[in-house]
Amino acid sequence: MEITIIKENDIGIAIVNSSETLITDVQSSLDFIGTVRYETDCDRIILNKSAICEEFFKLKTRLAGEILQKFINYQMKIAIIGDFSMYSSKSLRDFIYESNKGKDIFFLSSEKEAIEKLSDA
Repeated sequence: MEITIIKENDIGIAIVNSSETLITDVQSSLDFIGTVRYETDCDRIILNKSAICEEFFKLKTRLAGEILQKFINYQMKIAIIGDFSMYSSKSLRDFIYESNKGKDIFFLSSEKEAIEKLSDA
């Protein structure tokens, strides 16, 4: 896991790059949140969707809700970036749409969009 910190509008954002899957369950998400907070002191994270297990994107597993609730509980904003068009689930598309209307969790296609959202949120 490689973490780069950028400042946008005087807000620190941790951009996390990894060739491995970092988030596979609730405990790994808590470990991830703790590590990023400790190493960067940032409360905003950009993470590529490839670093999250595929079960996350199957809403019937409830994994997405359980994991994202931890980000809310620990006051961490997250932008997950990648191509979400491969998912045909209407429920997931609705979930992504509703998340993007909020101020804490975003599903975006690029790092640039993520930086804009997180620096405004």
